[in-house]
Amino acid sequence: MAKGTGAEIFRVKTQLLSAGRSDTLLAKTDLMTVRIKCYAEGGENALHAHPAEDHTFVVLDGAARFVGHNGDMGVLTRNEGIMLPKGTYYRFESCGQVPLVLLRVGAAKERPEVARINPDGAPLPGNSPENKHEQGVPIEGRFYE
Repeated sequence: MAKGTGAEIFRVKTQLLSAGRSDTLLAKTDLMTVRIKCYAEGGENALHAHPAEDHTFVVLDGAARFVGHNGDMGVLTRNEGIMLPKGTYYRFESCGQVPLVLLRVGAAKERPEVARINPDGAPLPGNSPENKHEQGVPIEGRFYE
């Protein structure tokens, strides 16, 4: 951290996975979060929205198919991103030949008790069976960096 500024330096690095997914917080302020995510397969498979948070995903490696309320939003590959304003329903899945690595940056003025909802408005925790969560299995010695 830079003295007296509140600045925080972080490294964009994550262990690659042979199965499941990981989500690592890299930096955080009261308005913004920066995370690196890795998906061996699958993704955030349940349609959901973040009612109070604008966020973006940038594909660092692999490929991701994003789907919204009205169908396919597109396949993103390395160095492509998508901006999702608060309240936008989406899901995504890894669709490449290598593990999907994403940088996720989110910003919210408020942090409500329920950060993620399904299309019926019910809470949908990210690490829940309803969101098809599978714990990550690291590949020994292999990292995205």
